[in-house]
Amino acid sequence: MTTVAIDAGFDLDLKAILPRLRVYALSLTRNKDRADDLVQQTALKALAGRASFQVGSNFSGWIFRIQRNEFISELRRDRPTVELDSPAVAYAVHEPPRQEHRLILRDVLGALQQLPRPGRQALLQSQIAGCSYQEIASRAGISIGTVKSRVSRSRTALERLLDLPPRSSQPVRSPVQPILQAAA
Repeated sequence: MTTVAIDAGFDLDLKAILPRLRVYALSLTRNKDRADDLVQQTALKALAGRASFQVGSNFSGWIFRIQRNEFISELRRDRPTVELDSPAVAYAVHEPPRQEHRLILRDVLGALQQLPRPGRQALLQSQIAGCSYQEIASRAGISIGTVKSRVSRSRTALERLLDLPPRSSQPVRSPVQPILQAAA
């Protein structure tokens, strides 16, 4: 066969397979415009690599392999990348260590287990569940004053067990509260 006849046969085969290439491109990209671009890139690569095709071999297998490889290359080109040398990016990507939180949580849970059960329940219901003293009192069948004293004694005991500094006279959010809420 002459080179002209081979080129004409290649062109006819390429033209005939374009609809199948488009169907395959749609299945890969799931987007009409991207599929058209992929078919066009595949045809260009096939035309540029025409010399590497061996006459008599599987043309459709050869061109579908080109399309698949082009699709994968496109995914790699479009993959988001991060410049790791930039200090701003390195700071944004940084995740603080969490080991200390687990140790603190273990200590808090251990200290909670050492509290008397009625005081522990009152403290957890008021601080974690967000119940009012009135709700806790009515559930337990005790007076509001008893609930307040149980919560206060439990807070003091918990701070002592965790070696926390004593609270000031002003109402301050307990440093244990966020840890307890995270555990719940």
